[in-house]
Amino acid sequence: MESVKRMKLGTQGLEVSAQGLGCMGMSAFCGSPKPDSDMIALIPHAINSGITHLDTSDLYGPRTNEILLGKALKGGFREKVELASKFGFVIEEGKSGIRGDPAYVRTACEASLKRLEVDCIDLYYQHRIDTTVPIEVTVGELKKLVEEGKIKYIGLSEASAATIRRAHAVHPITAVQLEWSLWSRDVEEEIIPTCRELGIGIVAYSPLG
Repeated sequence: MESVKRMKLGTQGLEVSAQGLGCMGMSAFCGSPKPDSDMIALIPHAINSGITHLDTSDLYGPRTNEILLGKALKGGFREKVELASKFGFVIEEGKSGIRGDPAYVRTACEASLKRLEVDCIDLYYQHRIDTTVPIEVTVGELKKLVEEGKIKYIGLSEASAATIRRAHAVHPITAVQLEWSLWSRDVEEEIIPTCRELGIGIVAYSPLG
């Protein structure tokens, strides 16, 4: 039985569970990767409990977390979730950095769709901002992906208030993901008020620190 409330995320029409499931720790960064069989059992359990907002990235693993979700969402579960992923970190061997150029945006999206085994990603974030590419250029390509039906909504992660405003002027930004907790509150000065003014939803990661 569903026990998690639902809410509007931003003002563009996306509705999600008020509590999300961050999938990063399943495959990376938080100790050793967890057994696929355990995680493939956990994800449907979360969905059946009402947690339908699933958050991943091509960085997690790298790449393996998206593959894991693709497996876990078979059997009709894809239609029950709001699936979020991210791009931006260059993870090719021998290269490091952040990219937001149109060619990379498109290549990263196509690769994520293939790994997730879906036709469309509900919420697609720029994981970190590429300061060498105007945000208008990056969001312009994301807008094309929306028009092509490959993503539904656009998000930004760890963006400044000024960057959020410039991006939102090109295409409505649905959500901004950032660290917000009792001990990480600097976002309350400019970023949170900017998002509220523009009707952009907030997805807080590490809310318990």
